[in-house]
Amino acid sequence: MASIYSVSVQAADGSIKSMSEYKGKVLLIVNVASKCGFTPQYAGLEKLNQQWKERGLVILGFPCNDFGGQEPGTMEEIQQFCSTNYGVSFEVLDKIQILGEDKHPLYQLLTEQANPSGEVKWNFEKFLIDREGHIQGRFSSRVAPEDQELQEAIEKLL
Repeated sequence: MASIYSVSVQAADGSIKSMSEYKGKVLLIVNVASKCGFTPQYAGLEKLNQQWKERGLVILGFPCNDFGGQEPGTMEEIQQFCSTNYGVSFEVLDKIQILGEDKHPLYQLLTEQANPSGEVKWNFEKFLIDREGHIQGRFSSRVAPEDQELQEAIEKLL
């Protein structure tokens, strides 16, 4: 089973980051979009970030235009939107594809190894990763950051 740490991603500034930089942290990986009905979840994600970053939670947002074209903006526009509207201070990485032939290797790994496995259904789906890089939870877009189920799962890993 491939480790999440074997994958690299692109930061918003275009630099390459190895996911191994996050070893020892609890990760919440979310595909985000600025023009989605679930976009207000940015506020809840930022609240989780503020609440638990000191204990080792890292939230990684991956803008994605694969679902209804709901993330058409440039990285600059996306970052401006997140900052202005939701005060986002967690990391928003470069826009990626999570469906189809050009699916990013991170999402290939997540969708194959998560339980349940299978394609991401919509924006703001969440993958919870433990400090060793193993997928410990998958939460649909309908599970808001404030939901007890998600909060308890995060707390257990911290």
